[in-house]
Amino acid sequence: MAGNDRREHIRTAMSAKVKVMHPELGEFVFSTRDISDGGVFIVVDATPFEPELGDTVTVQVQGLPVPAPVLDMIVVRRTRDGFGLQFEHNQH
Repeated sequence: MAGNDRREHIRTAMSAKVKVMHPELGEFVFSTRDISDGGVFIVVDATPFEPELGDTVTVQVQGLPVPAPVLDMIVVRRTRDGFGLQFEHNQH
C-alpha cells in the first residue's frame, strides 16, 4: 500500500460492542470498526466522549458467553468518527 499509511499491523474489519472506561469521563459502550494486533478503532457518534491523546482507558468486549478480559489501552488517534486505541504492552 502506497502513501503515508504508517500502520504497523494489518487491520481486520470487526464490529463488536465494547465497554470503554475512562477515569474522568466515565463508562461508555461503543462499536468497533476494526481490530489489529496493535489495537482497535472505536466508533463514537453523538456520545460526548472527548479523551485526550495519550489517555489510558480500560476496554472490555461485551456480549460474550463469558466475561472478556479487561484490557488497558491508550488513546493514540482521533478522527471525525472515533478513536484509535492501542493495546498497552505490559498487560498482566
